[in-house]
Amino acid sequence: MKLPRSVRDADVAGKRVLVRADLNVPLEDGKVADDTRIRAALPTLQLLLERGAAAITVCSHLGRPKGPDPKYEIEPVAVRLRELLGDDDRVRVLENTRFDPRETANDPTFARELAQEQDLYVNDAFGSAHRAHASTEGVARLLPAYAGLLLERELQELGRLVESPEHPFVAIVGGAKVEDKIGVLRSLAERADVVLVGGKMAEDIRMNPIDVPVKLPGDVVAAAAFEADAESNVVPVDEVPDGWFGFDIGPAIREGYAKRIAMARTVFWNGPMGVFEWPRFAEGTLAVARAVADADAHTVVGGGDSVRAIEEAGLADRIDWVSTGGGASLELLEGKVLSGVKALGG
Repeated sequence: MKLPRSVRDADVAGKRVLVRADLNVPLEDGKVADDTRIRAALPTLQLLLERGAAAITVCSHLGRPKGPDPKYEIEPVAVRLRELLGDDDRVRVLENTRFDPRETANDPTFARELAQEQDLYVNDAFGSAHRAHASTEGVARLLPAYAGLLLERELQELGRLVESPEHPFVAIVGGAKVEDKIGVLRSLAERADVVLVGGKMAEDIRMNPIDVPVKLPGDVVAAAAFEADAESNVVPVDEVPDGWFGFDIGPAIREGYAKRIAMARTVFWNGPMGVFEWPRFAEGTLAVARAVADADAHTVVGGGDSVRAIEEAGLADRIDWVSTGGGASLELLEGKVLSGVKALGG
């Protein structure tokens, strides 16, 4: 994979730099609930400061507001960024880019406003790199443009899965909707030695087979109602009672999946194995998390619930790369060109 120009090679001394970061983090009671993405943005900002940038303007979206909305104001995020980075008066954070409808429309007038009085542009927002928005794509066509350290590393790690994974390569894919991941399932099946599937998509594939060779669970934890405390039991997939739901992969398939993962030299995991947000049905996801962490392999984990699982289990530091991109990761693995990356040139 050809990488775009890196911020490492940019002459930033005395320059005014616009940085598109991914500061789209969860808020609770007006404060940042999880600062993972903010921390991921720090290395690029620190590099720019160390190399003498005169001013750094950081921009990002937060949530999906339809216009100005107090719930999505960027200030709590900016406060946390200053706490982690240090209060340097060369750094300022713009208000939520999606407060302006011209952002998602990739309006050239908004891109010009962002670029005004800036000397160069750095895109470090991998999680938004598949979006052709004014702050991710439009600005890159107006200023000398570079990839930030996080964006560069994401492209290297995910590109390795596409182009040169060490075999055996085991991919684990879960979640709810097959249609959202059919492209990446097809792409992974061409590259991986096996694709292990869990979550609701496994049930959907069994009912509506797809033209992709995947491994499906043989047993599930089934529940009598879509409720956290519903009556449940472990049953073979073909013996789930009428009206019951498969909420997790069963003990036998957990063991089987763990054995396949243990034999791997490369592992990619995206998506939970069941209704992970309810603790009674989280064991399959946690079992996969432990197996990936224990594997003597190059391991890459992406997707909100998968990342949450390894973090809650205290296993994140045993994963080689934890991706910050959800949709961007899947589109890259599917073989699609990311608009924000293409705009950076090479």
